[in-house]
Amino acid sequence: MPTARSTRLRGRGAASTSTPARLRARAVSASALAATALVALTGCGLQSAAAYAPDAAPGSIEKIDDLPADAKLTITSKNFTEQLVLGKIAVIATKAAGFDVVDKTNVPGSVPVRQLMLSHDADMTWEYTGTAWLTFLGHEQGIPDKQEQYQAVKDADARSGLSWLPPAPMNNTYALAVRSEAAEELGVSKLSDIAKLPVDERTICVESEFNSRSDGLTPMLKKYGLERGSADGVPNSNIKIYDTGAVYTATDKGTACNFGEVFTTDGRIKSLDLTVLEDDLGFFPAYNVAPVVSTDTLKRYPGLADVFEQISPKLTDETLQELNLRVDEGGEDPGDVAFDFLEKNGFVTKP
Repeated sequence: MPTARSTRLRGRGAASTSTPARLRARAVSASALAATALVALTGCGLQSAAAYAPDAAPGSIEKIDDLPADAKLTITSKNFTEQLVLGKIAVIATKAAGFDVVDKTNVPGSVPVRQLMLSHDADMTWEYTGTAWLTFLGHEQGIPDKQEQYQAVKDADARSGLSWLPPAPMNNTYALAVRSEAAEELGVSKLSDIAKLPVDERTICVESEFNSRSDGLTPMLKKYGLERGSADGVPNSNIKIYDTGAVYTATDKGTACNFGEVFTTDGRIKSLDLTVLEDDLGFFPAYNVAPVVSTDTLKRYPGLADVFEQISPKLTDETLQELNLRVDEGGEDPGDVAFDFLEKNGFVTKP
């Protein structure tokens, strides 16, 4: 998925320049799009444009006992950096567990990946709880509590023949960040601290979508007791609208704004030394990633659960920031980054 910045984080649909985003279409339009997308993908054979994944030998992930010699597994993922890395982690790990793996990672968009899973043309993917709840299941509001959101999605998708395994700690959601030196100077560590600042310090840079979303800037400010457009809240002159890349740059420089909208697993948080403010009132929906496996496949190969229950706890926000950065700014191949993560954690070894 990726050379443009639009391909680096959770996809929203059609990519736009410098926009890491989420696909949040309503259920009806998503279904229509899914049908069209699946036909198009099927027509071209759903061949991955990035099928490379290094070979690996077992480590703590061992060959599953009594696994048939012809056990085949199809892994799919979306086509942005984080999903490519996660997809390759799954490909390499399941190969080490003894599967003959078909690599269908790098599929363009959330809806086509979902359709592959529902049609049983793929056995496993990594999905975000908030994406499934809002986009695929058509709910208007997300659930900020991570465990409640996961359980709600898990229960709903069980009816569609999909099994959600335990989620990772990483939560790729919206947040506001501040340059780390300013966090100390201003005395801010959580979103509720912004209201304690003088009005002229309440300056915020956001992208256009977050500016107008129903779970974006305006309702977030309201949740934290700040009225947008008010002289004693956050005046409109304090809000700057930029492309996503420019938001990060402006937040880092600190001239146009003290605070900027970020995605919590974006590698630039680390490289620019930004501090993410705690969402202490729980405004933002949860977007934890979890392995999603066809229920039929999981019944056939229950050992798959053990494979991913080893991996998921190691996938934190900080870990994904580092892995994403190695691809996006370091230019490394997602497959190599995935192998390095698995090897360093002892899950696999070099063949």
